[in-house]
Amino acid sequence: MAETDLDIEVDGDEGTGDSLETASTPETVVSTRNLDVWYGESQALQSISMEVPRNQVTALIGPSGCGKSTFLRCINRMNDQIDGCRVEGEVRFKGKNVYDGDVDPVALRRKIGQVFQKPNPFPKSIYDNVAYGLKIQGKTDDLDRRVEQALKRAALWSEVEGQLDSSGLDLSGGQQQRLCIARAIAPDPEVILMDEPASALDPVATSQIEDLIEELAEDYTVLIVTHNMQQAARISDHTAVFLTGGVLEEYGDTAQIFENPDSQKVEDYITGKFG
Repeated sequence: MAETDLDIEVDGDEGTGDSLETASTPETVVSTRNLDVWYGESQALQSISMEVPRNQVTALIGPSGCGKSTFLRCINRMNDQIDGCRVEGEVRFKGKNVYDGDVDPVALRRKIGQVFQKPNPFPKSIYDNVAYGLKIQGKTDDLDRRVEQALKRAALWSEVEGQLDSSGLDLSGGQQQRLCIARAIAPDPEVILMDEPASALDPVATSQIEDLIEELAEDYTVLIVTHNMQQAARISDHTAVFLTGGVLEEYGDTAQIFENPDSQKVEDYITGKFG
């Protein structure tokens, strides 16, 4: 499947009946409908339906084992790589169900990048780390400018400008994570998935990552899994609260979720009464 097959723009006034995007939600870029996920006989997500708005930060919070990371991996089909994983329901990217038979997962991941919990730079130079995805996709024209632009967007350029030939593994933990973010955004995706990107970092590096996430939302749609509820409250526009059993208990505006949740279970979780 050609990469352009994923470039589906859904007009809210003309969308087909099976699209989740309507005139009332024209900015939805990712949406799920009745999403169920199993690992073998164990169900990890139960009937998850939600819509993720474009160019905003959506936080996924909840206790360990509640399905947050599983949900994230469904969006760019990273769960395909897990033996025994079964997905039912729909995950739509710009109106297209990413689990349709004509969708190439590799092409999908070019549009939906991911940053993992532990920084994982390649054992290559800083330059080659950022250029890797561009070269794989054949985007080698003006490569120096593309690499510089990605490092600037990741707020790392000023720190590494004179050492692009140095190994990415020689950077500090926070710098390595920003290098991974630069690598993820270099091919210019539309969505960035972040699975606890600051959990292994010190407070200073964490603050830098949080500032960066807010800046990235100007150009990208960001979904972030975090166990740090204060972090979710600080940087996200919307928050989804997953609870034990893979249930989406509540989803909405972050301020409303933290200040006046509809669910008593969510209030108990946020206030530390359980979870």
